[in-house]
Amino acid sequence: MAQQTSMRDEPGTKREYETIFILRPDVNQDGIGSVNTKVRTVIESMGGKVLKLDNWGKRKLAYEIKKQLKGIYLYWQYLGSSGMVEEIERNLRMLESVIRYYTVKVDEDVVADARPSAVDEDTYVKAATTIPDEEELATGAAVASRFREEDDDDDEFDPELEEAALTRGEKGEE
Repeated sequence: MAQQTSMRDEPGTKREYETIFILRPDVNQDGIGSVNTKVRTVIESMGGKVLKLDNWGKRKLAYEIKKQLKGIYLYWQYLGSSGMVEEIERNLRMLESVIRYYTVKVDEDVVADARPSAVDEDTYVKAATTIPDEEELATGAAVASRFREEDDDDDEFDPELEEAALTRGEKGEE
């Protein structure tokens, strides 16, 4: 793909952008990681540079978006050319897990070598991990889901044991 450049930009400089996108609240760590990998690939393939990446966690939305009341917020700060934003947003639009995105141009004519990048491989791993939100912590849903995940690994569902447990519960036996 040919790299788009604007005649308005100084030669050898890039533009600084910030993109915030919101994922569905039920997206797991692998799903977040795959979205981050897609965005990272677009930025790096078009000659850009990631300056900062942050996972703001699961938050309540101000209003319902695509039947969702919560979302996982991801923040990207990067340097790139004028056509990079269109490509990133095109890729985000095609992903089912992304419910909203917004990009802002922060600065023009930035020398890429003058801006240090605080992003390494560990940052991408950390950005794919979302801590439970306040509601999950208060209700204990985060702890319960963690136990369910651990139990799912150990054994499989046995319908006979489940039926026996339900029968005991109806009779009041322990």
